Amino acid sequence: MGTQNNTNSTGNILSSVLGSVLGSVLFGGSTFDQSGLLGSWNYNAPGAAFTTQQALTNAGGTAAITNMASSLASNYSNIGINRNNTSFSFQEGNKFSAKVNGIPFSGTYTYNPENGEIALKTGKETIKGNVTKTEKGMGLMFDSKQMANILQKEGKVSNTTAVQSVSKLAKTANGARVGFELTK
Repeated sequence: MGTQNNTNSTGNILSSVLGSVLGSVLFGGSTFDQSGLLGSWNYNAPGAAFTTQQALTNAGGTAAITNMASSLASNYSNIGINRNNTSFSFQEGNKFSAKVNGIPFSGTYTYNPENGEIALKTGKETIKGNVTKTEKGMGLMFDSKQMANILQKEGKVSNTTAVQSVSKLAKTANGARVGFELTK
């Protein structure tokens, strides 16, 4: 009976991850206006997307996204990322605060609602990414270098093997992005 609960639990997690991922397979879809971005967003699941349909097709379609999401879920778990310690909050006046793996950082942001591009400016650097609407909330995705910066420089993640694995996922295919599925 305990095995069935573990199987069901794993199935529910995978189903949640797949639903989140399939809702954000491509950028360029639905984005938020400035006011829709405002508020507190909590980590829900790993996020993965491609910048174009061609990039998605070249990578092997939605199967590539599913594989990326599964690998991200494992690596995020190894790092310790969960809904209790990872969040982003966007306030009026273009200020943001965030926690990744429980480590807080903050700064200002710029956001272009026409294409979903976002730049998070901290005291250390500018981290560029993309925002897209998903079925459950928001996808916040980054290329491999930007994601590594978020995890290592801002989130102070010391598990370099897991960070390298996450970074490699975004490098596996041209146009791939990885990040977070966030919900309010």
